[in-house]
Amino acid sequence: MNKILVMGPSWVGDMVLAQSLFKQLKIDQPDCQIDVAAPAWTLPLLERMPEVSQSIALPFKHGDLAVGERYRFGKQLSKKGYTQAILLTNSLKSAILPWAANIPIRTGFKGEMRYGLINDMRPLDKSILKKTVERFVALGRPKHTDLPVELRLPALNANRDSIPTLMQQHAITSTGKPVLGLCPGAEYGEAKRWPVEYYAEVANAALNQGWQVWLFGSDKDKPVTTEIQSQTQQRCVDLAGKTKLGEAIDLMSACHTIISNDSGLMHVAAALDKQLVAIYGSSDPSHTPPMHPQAIIEYLGLSCSPCFERVCPLGHLNCLKQIPPARVIKHLSLSAQAIKA
Repeated sequence: MNKILVMGPSWVGDMVLAQSLFKQLKIDQPDCQIDVAAPAWTLPLLERMPEVSQSIALPFKHGDLAVGERYRFGKQLSKKGYTQAILLTNSLKSAILPWAANIPIRTGFKGEMRYGLINDMRPLDKSILKKTVERFVALGRPKHTDLPVELRLPALNANRDSIPTLMQQHAITSTGKPVLGLCPGAEYGEAKRWPVEYYAEVANAALNQGWQVWLFGSDKDKPVTTEIQSQTQQRCVDLAGKTKLGEAIDLMSACHTIISNDSGLMHVAAALDKQLVAIYGSSDPSHTPPMHPQAIIEYLGLSCSPCFERVCPLGHLNCLKQIPPARVIKHLSLSAQAIKA
């Protein structure tokens, strides 16, 4: 049996995309065991991926090289008998642990002087492997092997049994009406955030049609969700900063439709098989699209896009401001018609 240790990504969205790799590994090697080592905050995602046997929380601070600490941690993992390591990050530090664990095959893309640490080095041709998910899946296949014709879609197993308790904890009353989830934050920066007043206009339209509206996000997104609440007369359920990631996943599974910036929660929504409207500004939907065949992508593709900057370098944010709320509300109305049908 091939026992595989995957060195997972740090971003929530990338970890969701990594499930396509896990699924493909199980197709190519049905009896393989997949363990994933990753930052602790990503573990709730792994717990909802049936392909993963064990998730291992990495104790290192974000950005720290911590060579000695990584070496010692790797030595501890050497007892587990892994036959292959697959590294989904291109950093030097991520390669130390599998090498210290003496894993025979250590697969990764060329990057950050990892010669010797990586002994199954793959060149990364970005013109061929254009999407992040394609790069992840490619690392799980033998060298010089084509990608499968169809990539497997991420599919998170939410704990729906927890929803009544979570709703009680957050004083959410079930109305029997459809729930619209809004994810108005973006960890990367404001150049990926659709304007707050646009989200508020969509929320008001949904509330006036009888929907419930739940706002999702982290502590950092509280100023945005607070402003949405202000512009909707406090009619939304504001969950920003009040839920752990696992709880947010489970509550999002109770939503009918989700509108989101290009963020980790957008990928979560796609993996929960939700009707999704994904709004792109400074980033590129051809690079990290939501992995759902019916996802609606709003992207203008202006001459200045994608810039991949955290803040609009031109100061106008036209890539997002020129996507009007009415355009998104139209998708919401179509969803409402589908519910009635």
